This record gives sequence, structure tokens and C-alpha cells, in this order.
Amino acid sequence: MESRKLAQLCRTLAENRKAEDVVILDVRKLSSVTDYFVIATGTSEPHLRAIESEVVGRLAEDESIRPASTEGTAQGSWLVMDFFDVIVHVMRKETREKYDLEGLWGDAPRIRATRKKSIVGVGGTEVAATEETDDGEE
Repeated sequence: MESRKLAQLCRTLAENRKAEDVVILDVRKLSSVTDYFVIATGTSEPHLRAIESEVVGRLAEDESIRPASTEGTAQGSWLVMDFFDVIVHVMRKETREKYDLEGLWGDAPRIRATRKKSIVGVGGTEVAATEETDDGEE
């Protein structure tokens, strides 16, 4: 799967579990390590675990994509899932504010959702999808 589509899917999966303030940073021109960061906020230890479980579980089940590694614990307030070209950070609000990845990578354009639309999926069930735009602003 193309890295941009993977980042978008990670955002959607995190949002499925009510992750807050989900941001995608395009770091391709700034980093040789990865293409995109997906940064999301969880409100509690169980919430962090639920977001991680949704992202890792659904990617494995639906796309046969597994992270190269995962780091951190919900008790530690910061979970990282490394999918090579996409790195997903899920943090508690205070941890996110302290480490300020968006500020650290401030030169990275943000890929933001412009609107949500519904798509009819397999079996006629309605699935939310997000359309994206690059504009360097959130």
C-alpha cells in the first residue's frame, strides 16, 4: 500500500476509536526514516490501548500489514507503531503537549481532512471515508 494511503487509513482507524486531534505530517522532504507521522491523542490508558488495537488489528486483518515494531505502554502515555513509511504516535494530551512533535516537525506540511463522506461498503454497510488536502495548515 502506498505510504500516503496507509497514513490516511491509520488516521481513519484511530478516529474509529475516537482519537482526538489526529494529524498527519508529511515528513518526506525532512526525514530519511519515514514518509509520514500520524499523531493522535487518547484520553486515558484504556483509550490509548483501544486506538492501538484498532490500528494494529485492523491493518493486520484487513490489509495484512503489521508494524515493524511497537514501542511504549499505555501507562507510559505514549505508544508508537512503526509501519516503516508511516509512524503512528498515540499520546495522552499532556505528553503530546510536552514533546510537541508538531512543533518539532513544524516545516512538515499537514495533510488534513476536508470533509467526511459515506461510502457503501461490502454487504451494503455504510463506511465513513475522509477526503484529504495538502495545504500546510491545520
